[in-house]
Amino acid sequence: MLEFAILGLLHERPMHGYELRKELSTVCGGLRAFSYGSLYPALRRMKDSGLIAVDDTVAASKLLPADASAFTGKRGKVVYKLTADGKERFAEWVAETGPDAYDDERFGVHLAFFSHTACDVRLRILEGRRRKVEEQREGLATALARTRERLDRYTLELHQHGLDSVNREVRWLSELIDTERADQARDPAPGPRP
Repeated sequence: MLEFAILGLLHERPMHGYELRKELSTVCGGLRAFSYGSLYPALRRMKDSGLIAVDDTVAASKLLPADASAFTGKRGKVVYKLTADGKERFAEWVAETGPDAYDDERFGVHLAFFSHTACDVRLRILEGRRRKVEEQREGLATALARTRERLDRYTLELHQHGLDSVNREVRWLSELIDTERADQARDPAPGPRP
């Protein structure tokens, strides 16, 4: 998931590590906090596998002036950019519609980059996610019905809150699906949104 999000952000423009971390938090919202301890090893792996590269032209412009003292203790920021392989891998990920695309962790990243995703793929991912959440809802409702008499009122409220959350997500997904279908009816071109 982290590599997918990094590729998506670098697809838009080259960035250095601090910018990437900040943008990851913005794009993925409250889904997950990203530490430098997970970001930099991911960047190293992606660089080693050829998905990203250091953008020497941008990195050189961020370096200290030629007359700067050697004892400043500062160094230029490493700026990363996508390679052709990285662009290809990102295109594969945004076109993915299997169960991984709508699991709890990957769905948010897919949704964050829906503007790069073809409308038929967006619709399949949204429908897959809704099916998954509906299955969770059925499981929660069944468990709650079975154990309702044995739960104290606080535990019962907690279970009910979980069920309410899942119901809200099903409604939200249904609204997204309806909007996507309406957009598709107006503009049947299968490409990503501008």
